[in-house]
Amino acid sequence: MGKNVALVYLVAGMSSRFGGKVKQFARVGPEDETLIEYSLRQALKNDFSKIIFVVGEKTETGFLEMFGREYNGVPVFYARQEFDHRTRNNPWGTVDALCCARDFIDCPFVVCNGDDIYGETSFKVVFDALKRNEISATVGFKLKDMLSDNCSVNRGIFEIDESGNVSGLDEVFGITKDNLTQKNLNGEELCNVNLFGFSPDVLDMLDSELELFKKNKENSKSECLLSTELSKLIKGGLVKVKLCSTPDKWMGVTGPQDTEVVRKTILSQLA
Repeated sequence: MGKNVALVYLVAGMSSRFGGKVKQFARVGPEDETLIEYSLRQALKNDFSKIIFVVGEKTETGFLEMFGREYNGVPVFYARQEFDHRTRNNPWGTVDALCCARDFIDCPFVVCNGDDIYGETSFKVVFDALKRNEISATVGFKLKDMLSDNCSVNRGIFEIDESGNVSGLDEVFGITKDNLTQKNLNGEELCNVNLFGFSPDVLDMLDSELELFKKNKENSKSECLLSTELSKLIKGGLVKVKLCSTPDKWMGVTGPQDTEVVRKTILSQLA
C-alpha cells in the first residue's frame, strides 16, 4: 500500500454562466470555505502524495495566492493550460487540460473537476482502487441527482457491462429536468463528471487522441472531452475502467443560483 497517488484538479476554465468569475472560489462551506477548499477537505482524507492544479491564465494567480506550494502538508504543483487566442475561442477541452499536467504525473492519479463536490467516499473508493493496482476506476451518480434547477448541463452517461465495468460513455449535452424524455433518458442512468483514477500510461493514449482531434477539428469551439476520448479507449480494449459504488450525493455549481443550494445542502448534511 506504499504506492504514491497524485490528485489532479482541472481548474483552468472561466464560466460565462457564472458571470466570468472563478466558480471554484464560491463560498459554500460551513466555515465559509470555497468550493475548491471543501472538495480538498474531502479528498485529503486520503494520503495523496501531491496536488496538481491545471490552471488557466485567468485562474493561475488566484490559485497560487490561495494554495501556494504546499497545502495541509501536501506539495502543490501548477500546470498551465494555454491556447492560441488567434485561432481559438476557448481551450481545447478536458483531455488537453489533463495532458498539460503530464510533466508532473509520475504515479497513479485521481483527476476531478474543481467545481464539483463528489463526497469523501467517492474519493476514497477511487483512491483505494488505484492503491490495489486497479488500472483505472471511477464512480457513478444517478443522473436525476446531477441536474441543475437553473440551467442545462452536460453529462457523461455510463454504459456498463455484465461485470459492472464501464463499457463506454456517452456525453449528452443540454440536459434539463424537463427534457429527459426528449434525450431518451429517465434520470436513473449512472453518470460521471470527471472523477476518474488512472495509471500514468493512460496519459500517453489520451495525448495521442488529442493530437488526432486537433488535426481534424477546424471548429474553433470544438473541445476534446475526457468522457468521449476515454470511451474510445475503452471500446478499443486499451483501457479497463472499474465502476465503484458510492453512497455520496454529488453537488455542483453550474450557475450563480446553485451556490446557495450547495451551501444549504452542505449545512443540512452536517446538522
